[in-house]
Amino acid sequence: MAKFGNSIIKGLEISEIITVLNKAYADEWLAYYQYFIEAKVVKGIMKDAAIAELIQHAADELRHADMVANRILQLGGTPLLNPKDWFTHTNCGYGEPKDLDVVSILKDSIKGEQCAISIYSKLVDMTRDKDIVTYDIVSQILADEVEHEEDLQALHDDITEFITDIKKSLS
Repeated sequence: MAKFGNSIIKGLEISEIITVLNKAYADEWLAYYQYFIEAKVVKGIMKDAAIAELIQHAADELRHADMVANRILQLGGTPLLNPKDWFTHTNCGYGEPKDLDVVSILKDSIKGEQCAISIYSKLVDMTRDKDIVTYDIVSQILADEVEHEEDLQALHDDITEFITDIKKSLS
C-alpha cells in the first residue's frame, strides 16, 4: 500500500473506495465473460462484424479489470479472489445469452454497457476532487464504455436497417 500516495485522498474512506472498486471489478470480469461467450455463440446475418466487436470489447473489459485490480492493490485492498464472489458483488449482473441471434446479442450487450456507464459515472462523481488517481482510472474506463455503447448501437442499427431493407425488397 502506498501510504503517502493514499494520503492525498480527501473526504473519502479508503475502505469505501475499495468496496465500490471491487464491485466494478466483478462487473468487468462478468462483462469480459459475457462478450467472450457471445462471440462464440452468436448466429445470424453479419455475425462476423458482431464477433469482431465482441472480441474487442472482451479484451477491453479484461484490461479494465486489470486497471481496477491494480488500483485496489494500491489502496491496500485485495481484489475479489473467488469468481463466485463476482455474482454477489456485481452491480450489473450477468445475463446469460438466451437468444443467440445477432440482434438479441447486441441488444443485451448495449444494456450491459448502459449499466457500466451508469456505474462509472457514479464513480467519477464519487471520486472527483477527492481521489484523483481513482478518478483518472474510472474516467478512462467510462470513456471506453461510452464508446462501446456507440459501437454496439451503430452495429445494431446497421443490421436492423439491412434486415428491414431486405424485407421491403422481398415484398
